[in-house]
Amino acid sequence: MMLTPRALGGAAAVAAAALLLAGCTDNSATATADGAVQVSSTADACTLSTTTAPGGTVKFQVRNEGTEVTEFYLLAGDGLRILGEVENIGPGLSRDLVVMAPEGRYVTACKPGMSGDGIRAAFTVTAAPAGQDVSADRAALQRTAVKQYAAYVKEQSEQLLAGTRQFAQAFAAGDEARAKALYAPVRMHWERIEPVAESFGDLDPILDAREADLAEGQQWTGWHRAEKDLWRPASGYTPLTGAERRKLAEKLVADTQELHGRTQDLEFTPDKLANGAKELLDEVATGKVTGEEEAFSHTDLWDFQANVDGARIAYEDLKPLLAGSGDELDASLEKNFAALQKLLDQYRKGEGFAYYNELTGAQVKELGAAVDALSEPLSKLTAAVVK
Repeated sequence: MMLTPRALGGAAAVAAAALLLAGCTDNSATATADGAVQVSSTADACTLSTTTAPGGTVKFQVRNEGTEVTEFYLLAGDGLRILGEVENIGPGLSRDLVVMAPEGRYVTACKPGMSGDGIRAAFTVTAAPAGQDVSADRAALQRTAVKQYAAYVKEQSEQLLAGTRQFAQAFAAGDEARAKALYAPVRMHWERIEPVAESFGDLDPILDAREADLAEGQQWTGWHRAEKDLWRPASGYTPLTGAERRKLAEKLVADTQELHGRTQDLEFTPDKLANGAKELLDEVATGKVTGEEEAFSHTDLWDFQANVDGARIAYEDLKPLLAGSGDELDASLEKNFAALQKLLDQYRKGEGFAYYNELTGAQVKELGAAVDALSEPLSKLTAAVVK
């Protein structure tokens, strides 16, 4: 699961105050020789070697100096929209975040223990140095890639809204058989564009929060609230009333309508596509492989496939940018996407998949290894396409 939404939800008011957190140290040191900003994350500090960087391609080298797994984020100035992230950085390990950032105000955040709002600080991107524009030919390829991906996001958003309306109608009417049949296929449209959906810090927690992620006092709405009511536990659970189901269904549609509206005019950059592809694989590793995402319905393989679909689409849109200088990386990505898809295809049943609790431990482990194998070359995609 990514940071964010659940941690950032409602952050508009919190963001300004969060910038005053003393834990994030402002060093006077500059970036490294290659221009990278050094980030040290500990239990109570997020130390950056500099709080400014020139516009264009910005690289953060994040090292976990603490004792808990950590994450690092670059957020828009409002503290809500996630522009880039690296997750699951174990103690003593380092990971890079590469983003394309125009001149402006931003927020950085370390999240030790992967909980809470994170340790935040202001970050400024200055004007890009002269002579750093990409060539016209490469710029054209980049524009084509982001145009194609924007169209994909719009299409998936439209299908999500249409499917959500159908699901909500069945759920509100008490037609459990139809609602169950629609649940996983409709959610695939969400999962394919999850990094985009999760970039809206106010919408993600009300649409996709899992029960285990709820903060104290947080109202539980969205897909997983409906999931629990449809695949309700055998004991210790009180089903929703008809009125409660109708209220939940209406909110699900309204929130999805809002998401759909926001995706229509989004602007993308090559780094957002590449980082989003990696984020989708991280989602698979942290939620789908573990079986935590669909705790009641066990429809994790539908989500798994959708995350892989979304990552593959982003990669394929960017593929022309790898020609020549990135041929080896391209071949590795092709090979590992194919290998992971071959494994997933083994669990297909009709139009869907086997339920996740039907898989053996060995099968789950095999899927996890395939995800890890793809994740390694995918982590290099951003640096390759923003040159």
